[in-house]
Amino acid sequence: MKINFQYTALIFLLSLSQFALAQKQDEDLGNEVVNVVKPYTPTISDAFKVKETPTLEDEDNTKKEDIEYNIFSFPVASTFTPSKGRAAAVDKTEQERLFKNYVTLAIGNYGNANAELFVTENVGETGYVGGMLRHFSSQGGINDLMLEDKFSNTALDLTYGVKQSNLSWTADLGYQHQIYNWYGIREDYFGQDPALYDGVDAKHTYHNFYLGSKLRFNDSFFKEASVKFDRFWDSFDSAENRFYVKPSFDFNISDTKIKTDFIVDYVGGEFKDNYFGTGALRYGYTNFGVHPSFVINRDAWTVNLGAAAFFSLDTENSDNKFFLYPQVNASLKVVGDLMVFYAGAEGGLDQNTYRDVTNQNPFVSPTLAIAPTDRQYEIFAGLKGKLSSTVSYNLRGSYTSEKNKALFKNNVFPDANEILSDLEPYQLGNSFQLAYDDVKTISFYGELKADFSKNVAFGVNATFNSYTTDIEEEAWNLPALKLATTLDVNITPKWYAGASLFFVGERKDLLQYSGFSEDVATLDSYIDANAHVGFKCNERWTAFLKVNNIANQKYEKWLGYPVQQLQVMLGANYKFDF
Repeated sequence: MKINFQYTALIFLLSLSQFALAQKQDEDLGNEVVNVVKPYTPTISDAFKVKETPTLEDEDNTKKEDIEYNIFSFPVASTFTPSKGRAAAVDKTEQERLFKNYVTLAIGNYGNANAELFVTENVGETGYVGGMLRHFSSQGGINDLMLEDKFSNTALDLTYGVKQSNLSWTADLGYQHQIYNWYGIREDYFGQDPALYDGVDAKHTYHNFYLGSKLRFNDSFFKEASVKFDRFWDSFDSAENRFYVKPSFDFNISDTKIKTDFIVDYVGGEFKDNYFGTGALRYGYTNFGVHPSFVINRDAWTVNLGAAAFFSLDTENSDNKFFLYPQVNASLKVVGDLMVFYAGAEGGLDQNTYRDVTNQNPFVSPTLAIAPTDRQYEIFAGLKGKLSSTVSYNLRGSYTSEKNKALFKNNVFPDANEILSDLEPYQLGNSFQLAYDDVKTISFYGELKADFSKNVAFGVNATFNSYTTDIEEEAWNLPALKLATTLDVNITPKWYAGASLFFVGERKDLLQYSGFSEDVATLDSYIDANAHVGFKCNERWTAFLKVNNIANQKYEKWLGYPVQQLQVMLGANYKFDF
């Protein structure tokens, strides 16, 4: 049963009042008036919570005292020695030792032999000397040939150089000796009796001596300069001299790089006789050129604006000419390094020389007409970049206009009734001349390179060309299609291998017979597949095996000149230091 505490207290107070009145009934209390306005009813707001931090009104309590702090320090001897930090252990692949020198020897079928020796040594603190000896030869042996087909190529190069903080300088000296045979006889024209060719010695020799120097400055507006002299001659009393000087200057203004190249290029030579034996051939050209340009970089754009001017002196014919060429190209990063668009227009005066011609085709006759090529312009555009971090590409299209372009064309065949031994060995329709013509070329080029890892590298490229000539019936000996692919693999730390494949499309040449009859000959397209494998016996010795022309094709690189078929070479390389 619940009892209201408020009513109980009220009854208790009334009882006390009655008890008090009963004790003092006889006293006179007087008259008083009590006005009751409202009975008291307490509320919650009448209760106050005591503050945890009371407000003090006393000024003495609010006044702050100033306190001063002093530190009393004295040295304490310590015997603590911290331990050095140690990097976490990382597994490292053993770095291959590098040697300054090496020697390579290899032999194979057809009597093929290859030898190389490279030696270098430091001289003082900044100098060095180096030498390179190279030799490749073959005893021949191509089936069904009437003339000898052996050849050799030997070269010796010597270098002295100085490398300092502000400049580098090199001096070069070298000699090259080459032996070839004009073995490209058409037996269907002269006959297949070996006795007909007994008196024919198709051997010819090339010699080249050169002396040159290069100078480069790191902190100067005079950036670099090169100078070179070549003396080239053959076994038929032909001789050629070439001398050129190429200084280069560049400096920066704000973010623009200004560069100027100069060139003085002289070539002069003489052939003892022309192809028909009616007189000597002489030539001489001195080209003076200047190529100013400046490079502008703007965010994703890079623009190279320039021009090239040449003044050519024909010292033999007193025919002097002035040439002006564009030298403009630009690139735009469309998607960073993933896609870069580039375009431009370039031209130049290309100096042709007897030595350069023989390096391209050693079976030319020593009766050439040498003259420079006026490369009027080459307009090009393309895309290059990366498909991934390991795969890059390049796509390019171009249109080129060249005047006086040198084309290799088969020389005229003599009368079939002539005695071959009475003719020069290059007068049997087995040598090539230079035919000059104005040629326009539309070209498309594509390339893909992939480094899948540090152990696998792959590359493939293709070139398609379409030629338009002015005088000649065809662009002689120029293929419309060329393909190439390479693959290199490190199989294990000891074993490595590689392969390459080349495809060259059809080419045209002209068969010219005495009596002015002509036939256009077609050289078939060919595929040349090659492979090699090597084993690193130790850090010094490496053994290798090379196989060329795996398809065993007897294709003709030049009209009438079949190549060696399957070739196998076994060799070794030794690296060393003095």
